[in-house]
Amino acid sequence: MRVLAMVLAIWPMAGLAEDWRALDGGAIKDALEGRSLNYGDASQNFEVGGLTVYFADEPSSGQWRVEGQQFCSLWPPSDRWTCYDVEAKVGAVRFIGADGSVTQGTYME
Repeated sequence: MRVLAMVLAIWPMAGLAEDWRALDGGAIKDALEGRSLNYGDASQNFEVGGLTVYFADEPSSGQWRVEGQQFCSLWPPSDRWTCYDVEAKVGAVRFIGADGSVTQGTYME
């Protein structure tokens, strides 16, 4: 019984370290600027000046910026910016599209 009580007391704290938290505009910039993410089968660099390069079969260059409380990207030849909500937890970031789709990456250090 004592062991069960200890497990139940510790359980909520273990979950806190894994919780995703929504990022505001400044936190999005801090989370991405000058960093790289690994998506498993691809990776992406987010340069300080707003350039982003996505590496899969071939590199693809675009632009990124923060608008309000969202991450936005532009991928030529399109001239349309697409924006996402951003959440983070230790070592990872995820982008949530307007349709609810989620793309999750882990930091490449």
